[in-house]
Amino acid sequence: MTDDIIYEQPLNERVRTFLRLEYLFDALNYRVTGSSEWDTRDAMTSLLNITDLLSRSDIKSELIKELERHASTLEGLRRNPGVDPQRLDSILERINGLLVKLKDKACQPGQLIRQSELMNSVKQRSSIPGGSCSFDLPGFHHWLNRPHNDRVMVINHLGSDLQVIQEGISLSLHMIRNSTVPTSEEAENGFFQKPFDSNLSCHLVRVVIPPESRFYPEISGGKHRFTIRFMEQPDSSARPLQCRDNVRFVLHCCIL
Repeated sequence: MTDDIIYEQPLNERVRTFLRLEYLFDALNYRVTGSSEWDTRDAMTSLLNITDLLSRSDIKSELIKELERHASTLEGLRRNPGVDPQRLDSILERINGLLVKLKDKACQPGQLIRQSELMNSVKQRSSIPGGSCSFDLPGFHHWLNRPHNDRVMVINHLGSDLQVIQEGISLSLHMIRNSTVPTSEEAENGFFQKPFDSNLSCHLVRVVIPPESRFYPEISGGKHRFTIRFMEQPDSSARPLQCRDNVRFVLHCCIL
């Protein structure tokens, strides 16, 4: 299913924030290796967006709670004869290692960026369209024309105290995504609805469709059920409409 398209819908605010941070870290990791000025600009924008998102809520505390929840769930699996104890211990060791780092008083993700004069100058102009062009920020323009390796070193340093957040979110989302058994489903006339088991808490719904499909899913959900409407938009200038075909897809209800 590596070529299939996966659509995800978070069902709580914590997972929603984690997915946004994952997206920003992916954008940062992709752009930081690029050699052009525009790659570097995009990488720095991702760094600023990450710190902005971190400042809006206590992500570190939320991540600690999530990892502790995963650790407790895994500990409860020890009595399950079908569980590989070595793999279980390996994952728990990784979780506990991240928890030690996150609970350290010296752990202040984003502090290096907040203390950077260069980043602060870019941030102050970022709300203005085109505000970071050469005549607005000549110092930034000068820095962008430094050798590629020098720019990468600076960006890696500025993002170094964010790595524990990236690792924790990556591990947490990996465990959530792999906490389900996929099922094959069909949306009649482009519509599908399913209730949740009242004894389980679903954190993430994932819909998998082939890349050649003419349709895409719009997913909405609450505590008791979720709904999928398959939409089509043959012309990008026209409004998308719910399709009338029966659509087969693979469903993941992630409940860890």
